[in-house]
Amino acid sequence: MVLLVADTSALVSLGTVANDSLNPLDLLLDSHAVVVPEQVVDELTETASYDDASGRAAQGVLDRQSSFEVRSVELDETFPLDDGENAAVTLANEIDAVQLLCDEFNRLALVHASLAETRLVTTPILLIALVRNSALSPDTAEGFLAEMSDARSWSSNSYVERSKATLRQQRDNVLDNTRPATPTATDNEVEQRERR
Repeated sequence: MVLLVADTSALVSLGTVANDSLNPLDLLLDSHAVVVPEQVVDELTETASYDDASGRAAQGVLDRQSSFEVRSVELDETFPLDDGENAAVTLANEIDAVQLLCDEFNRLALVHASLAETRLVTTPILLIALVRNSALSPDTAEGFLAEMSDARSWSSNSYVERSKATLRQQRDNVLDNTRPATPTATDNEVEQRERR
């Protein structure tokens, strides 16, 4: 299994659609060894205390806590983001995680530059990968991303908009592959020669 460290922002994003029987949070937990810093669990617990979409999403993640490992990590006092991102980046570097799942869109460059060997993955990129690996259909992934966008106030985020365009392209590619091939001139020529 791929070793992945997850941050609060991405887990809450995934939690917004976790009530569906087939959902990206459960697919992630089934296909990856997910490790979460204690600070992220603390942030999820605090967020779950609110009676709103983010609170319900955080509670949905906490309800699955037996599916991921929680580890303590010492914070880097010089890291300019909140404790959750700080802990997630630090832990990803400490355990040589293959991936860090983080939706801190306004600070992705900083998060990316702080990772030693770990690949930065966002929730929209996770959805694109789930489509590429045939775990979700493009339409289902696009629906999840739309639902997450509404819950997370991503409607004007250019990163999310580009990801939606990629999902639409994946859908169009799937449709192109399911349509019968149109005979080319070469096919017609071969057919005519065979008739002679």
